[in-house]
Amino acid sequence: MGAIVLLHRWLGIAFCLLFAMWFASGIVMHFVPFPSLTEAERMAGLSLVDRGEVRISVADAVAASGITDATRLRLIQRSDGPVYIVSGPSHLRALRATDAQDGSVRSPEVALAIVLAHARQRGLDATRATVVAYADHDQWSVPNGFDRHRPLLRVDLGDAAGTEVYVSSRTGEVVLDTTRRERGWNLAGSVLHWIYPTVLRSNWALWDGVVWTLSLLALIAALLGAVLGILRVKTRGRRLASPYRGWHALHHVIGLVATVFVLTWIFSGWLSMDHGRLFSRGQLTSAEAGVIDASPDWTAAPSPDRKPLSLPAREVEWFAFDGTVHRRERIDLDKQVVVRPDGRESEGLGAQAIASMMTKLATGCAAPSVLGGNDDYPAQSIVPGASVYRSRCGDAWFDIDAADGRVLQRLDASRRAYRWAYGALHTLDFPILIAHPRLRDVLIVGLCALGLVFSITGIVIGWRRLRFSFAG
Repeated sequence: MGAIVLLHRWLGIAFCLLFAMWFASGIVMHFVPFPSLTEAERMAGLSLVDRGEVRISVADAVAASGITDATRLRLIQRSDGPVYIVSGPSHLRALRATDAQDGSVRSPEVALAIVLAHARQRGLDATRATVVAYADHDQWSVPNGFDRHRPLLRVDLGDAAGTEVYVSSRTGEVVLDTTRRERGWNLAGSVLHWIYPTVLRSNWALWDGVVWTLSLLALIAALLGAVLGILRVKTRGRRLASPYRGWHALHHVIGLVATVFVLTWIFSGWLSMDHGRLFSRGQLTSAEAGVIDASPDWTAAPSPDRKPLSLPAREVEWFAFDGTVHRRERIDLDKQVVVRPDGRESEGLGAQAIASMMTKLATGCAAPSVLGGNDDYPAQSIVPGASVYRSRCGDAWFDIDAADGRVLQRLDASRRAYRWAYGALHTLDFPILIAHPRLRDVLIVGLCALGLVFSITGIVIGWRRLRFSFAG
């Protein structure tokens, strides 16, 4: 017992500030997510594709890119002309659709022109826009999803909202925007909660190890406290009472009330850093990826000369699915046309096409079914309102976006368990609470506030203990 008391005491002193930071920043994060460019913002910033300027065929663009395992190709209109963006499992390259020359962007002038066009499409004030940085990482571009676009050019619009826009040097696309409000709140939210300073987060392996270790030690401290809290409960007649007085009693009582929440929240927070340590990562196996990412015959792609593009298309994408090339024309955020290899048009892939592909991906697959909006394992299409199909292949479930053929998630038994052990426990995204968002808000804020008060009592006790120790 003495060892448990001693270990909890000093772990508590070491981690009480961290606990308080996590609870307080968790409240902020619930209402202000980490800055990102939403799909609605990205689409709103795209100009209509000028078909008359496209001189290079799809097959020639893929060949010129040098990406032998290309699986997708997009056509967008930049301020300096139409550009093909060719991508494979590990490579990404932009080529001008006029002459197949390199379409990467390193010039501040070109980046500024791209941002001005993007801002004009979205109705943002960019009259005082200036390029302020050209760098691999900063506080808001540290997520790994930007690795394929680095270095990034950051443009300050100089508007009232303090908007800053990031341009990919690889493709010339706008990939991120932030506002002064988002940056300010996230310094008190995500940056603190995820321990996200740029110098640490830019090294993913180091950040992963540091935060995983800290979370584990914090979990041990909480577990020891729960054991001690229960063992120290006294009975007075028919009543339960604490043997402590003052701040210690307050810490004890609040700890008993909040034990279940604190333990499950710290445990699930630790699991957020699992990254395949205990649970599967939900990724395709190498064999499955070989089927999904198989490079098609690009000479058979439905090109503009054989099937004209829709006039108002903001983006055109050619993608491989089930061994053939489909063309997807984004008219607007929630409107698109998919041209199949036989020339027929639809709003997306159908169940038959997905079932055909699944026979090559896995064995024993049931017929694909449309995912319900209240499913326990939710997934959303990139196009609002478009269907997501789930195909159950024994233990593994595959969710496929009918809009563009991407596998949104692979759910084996381990990943399905992780959804509850992490997602549900940490963010309270239980289906019944998702259906009642106000109730969920109240629970999250209330429970985190309770955890914060509990942490503050620990800070006071810890500070007094340190003063006593040093004074002695």
